[in-house]
Amino acid sequence: MYAMLMGVAALWGVATGLLVPRAAYRFSVRPGEPWRDACPSGHPLTGPARAWLGTTRCATCAGAPAAGVRTGAAPYRLAPVVTALVCAALAWSTGTRPELAVWLVLAPIGVLLASVDHRVHRLPDGLTLPAAGAAAVLLGLAALLPEHAGSWLSALLGGLVLGAFYFLLFLVNPSGMGFGDVKLALSLGVALGWYGWAVVFAGGFAGFLFGAVYGVVLVVLRRAGRRTGIPFGPFMLAGALLGLLFGGLAV
Repeated sequence: MYAMLMGVAALWGVATGLLVPRAAYRFSVRPGEPWRDACPSGHPLTGPARAWLGTTRCATCAGAPAAGVRTGAAPYRLAPVVTALVCAALAWSTGTRPELAVWLVLAPIGVLLASVDHRVHRLPDGLTLPAAGAAAVLLGLAALLPEHAGSWLSALLGGLVLGAFYFLLFLVNPSGMGFGDVKLALSLGVALGWYGWAVVFAGGFAGFLFGAVYGVVLVVLRRAGRRTGIPFGPFMLAGALLGLLFGGLAV
């Protein structure tokens, strides 16, 4: 039963992960710049949902003599694999409980956010704020179903507390903590709070631990200095994933 559930979750991860590269390429711009609407060669992107959905290849470039020019999404080609692994792990820890559907909806958004932040050190409002709202609403629906293993009130409070904590860090050191991280903390706090305060603490602490280890490694390898900024979103998301796995297994 669990093997089948994990297989279905992995297939979902592959299917949704295939949509990540195009969106990640379009979102990966510096603050103040418009979302990309053309491939690196300048050809307009085409596809459904106003060209937000589609393959990583430019149709015009693919028809040229030097075929195979991509839209610039090559750095994100591992997104389907990563999303599949994340979804399978969540299915393993959560089982058939209704909140699994919520985690599977949020997983590709998390991979997309990590991809964009890793690329341009930015967490777009168009992703973080809807993710927070979706997490709250979907977990509210999950709380109405039988056999759920969390608390919707605890989830909402978790979002407020983790968001407030990151906001405090932003006020103390705005150069070291981006406001995008604050907005991402809202949705992560909601998800972690579903399983209680111990999971909120574990997931939040794991994110800081992952980020600290990465920063130390860069300094040791002399690839960064003590004041070099690093994208913190991927580590926040990795910590939240670890917290959800812990929470799903503990209940």
